[in-house]
Amino acid sequence: QVQLVESGGGLVQAGGSLRLSCAASGRIFSINAMGWYRQAPGQQRELVATAIRGGSTTYADSVKGRFTISRDNTNYTVYLQMNSLKPEDTAVYYCNAHITVNSGRYDTAAYWGQGTQVTVSS
Repeated sequence: QVQLVESGGGLVQAGGSLRLSCAASGRIFSINAMGWYRQAPGQQRELVATAIRGGSTTYADSVKGRFTISRDNTNYTVYLQMNSLKPEDTAVYYCNAHITVNSGRYDTAAYWGQGTQVTVSS
């Protein structure tokens, strides 16, 4: 019923920038929180940033001042602008969204994207 499609990952040198996008589609009634998580090899998935529909945002300490999350509520899209990238930012980045769908009744669940690889070379 709902799909999250990510784009924008790739290979970049340390100090460079990338912009990730995640677009939600389907029988969406509303989206509350949208965010980004990442998982490096051998590590647990960790929260990178979240954006609540009302506008508030949160960031992991490791990315504060370098990453910016933003939303386009009209198009159900969330972005992650990543600047001053470091090799330790290398990971698969996953989009996450808490979505209420209307399929005859209203159901809210957390959805995940398929992940996009970000590799930062030193």
